[in-house]
Amino acid sequence: MPKVLPVTRGRKFTQVLEGARSVFLRDGFEGASVDDIAREAGVSKATLYSYFPDKRLMFIEVFRAELARDSTDISALIEVDLRIEQVLPFIVQMISAHLISDLGVRVFRVSVGEAERFPALAREYYEGGPARLRDQLIQYFQRCVERGELAIADFELAAEQLIELASVSVHHRALFLGSETVDKDSLRRVNRGAVQMFLSCYGVVDPENATPAGRLRVT
Repeated sequence: MPKVLPVTRGRKFTQVLEGARSVFLRDGFEGASVDDIAREAGVSKATLYSYFPDKRLMFIEVFRAELARDSTDISALIEVDLRIEQVLPFIVQMISAHLISDLGVRVFRVSVGEAERFPALAREYYEGGPARLRDQLIQYFQRCVERGELAIADFELAAEQLIELASVSVHHRALFLGSETVDKDSLRRVNRGAVQMFLSCYGVVDPENATPAGRLRVT
């Protein structure tokens, strides 16, 4: 394995990291120049190199910092003691809002664009983002099945399907046209449709109301 050079942390480290973050998220690894990063950070190239011996190391540090900020954590929601049809709309809203957020879009673009050059970082993005969210959903769905609210044979598939339903049209629109092009009405329509479609497939009849969960009105 190639030797990993150390990162020096000092008084202007955060300033350098923020400058690098702006340039890398805007231009990617290949398009970012050290001159641009130094100018964005407001430091000299000598100061830049005193913290990061090379651009590759700088990119890894920036990307890992972004991964720590860019996550969808639904753990608090899935612990709420309410029926699935009451909790699911909020879960879907969190997923779709994250997918079209400015940070979410930028990190996704960079992750995909640099996956071949930085395969280990691409794996970190997948395991810390999509895979982690999927696993949280699986745990929640398993509890819902135990309570008799859902009927699911393939939990992994069901979790992946919900994530995809929450992203229908809005994720691609945000990726190609910008997050600002997704309005609230479109997002509400996608969220509502995602919940209704998921519950119509996996929902179990509510014994109190004798109503299929998938047909409950979602607002």
